[in-house]
Amino acid sequence: MARKQTKPRSRHAKKILRIPGLEHSKHAVLNSLPAKSSQDAYGSAIDEIIAWYCSEPRLAFNRTVVLRYRFYLEERNLAASTINVRLAAVRRLAYEAADAGLLSPELAAGIARVKGAKRLGVRIGNWLTADQGKALLQGSWADTSRGRRDRAILAVLLGCGLRRAESVAIRVEDLQLREEHWVIADLIGKGRHVRTVPVPAWVKKAIDEWATHARITEGTIFRRVNKQGVVWGNGIKPKAIWHVVKAAARRAGIPNLAPHDLCAPLPYFRRRTGTDPVSTRSCVSTND
Repeated sequence: MARKQTKPRSRHAKKILRIPGLEHSKHAVLNSLPAKSSQDAYGSAIDEIIAWYCSEPRLAFNRTVVLRYRFYLEERNLAASTINVRLAAVRRLAYEAADAGLLSPELAAGIARVKGAKRLGVRIGNWLTADQGKALLQGSWADTSRGRRDRAILAVLLGCGLRRAESVAIRVEDLQLREEHWVIADLIGKGRHVRTVPVPAWVKKAIDEWATHARITEGTIFRRVNKQGVVWGNGIKPKAIWHVVKAAARRAGIPNLAPHDLCAPLPYFRRRTGTDPVSTRSCVSTND
């Protein structure tokens, strides 16, 4: 008896993603992200692509469809960084769908080749001048618990270039003396990357003044301060850093300043040990 011949499967047999497959891939993407902020950003971006993809019948979830989605985002006049975050979420969605057998690897690879939007030399963030950096710190000084804490927070942001989530997670035990220099040792940052961050002397001084005043000898360094000036709790949330920066910027007369603007990227961040900061953002240094 002759064996019945089966029709060979097409190399693109798995090309249409249905709602269950999209939701499964979305959860896989979110579970692969360690940071809550990344989960929120990617979750919102994936929800948007799913809504757009399902808004009308489409033949396949492929490179052509993703290109059309990029054009759709560009027509909305979104910033290049926003478009690139959306496309990064689509690429991860495609990879997870391919790993689960819901999408052909060839189609996932094609989606990965979709280029992001170009940034045409636009300066990102709010770059501070030396005088603005001085004003930001000096205007935050007050002989109170909240004033000392806020000054220490700003010093850490300016002098160490930390993100909000990294700043609130610093513990007393993380400040260590290595080779005669103070550092924040083994800091776990975005994407669970571990690094050691140098701490300028003027930043360490601001931290010590706050910690001594608040009698903090262990655990997280930055704590809550109520209206009566009483230090309490085991830490603060990243949102509190936002309010500290906004209040300091308002006192210093600096508009549209965000915490991330204080995290100047290396190699443009120059630090020397000393007492008084004289420059911020693209060049933070101190007097020797």
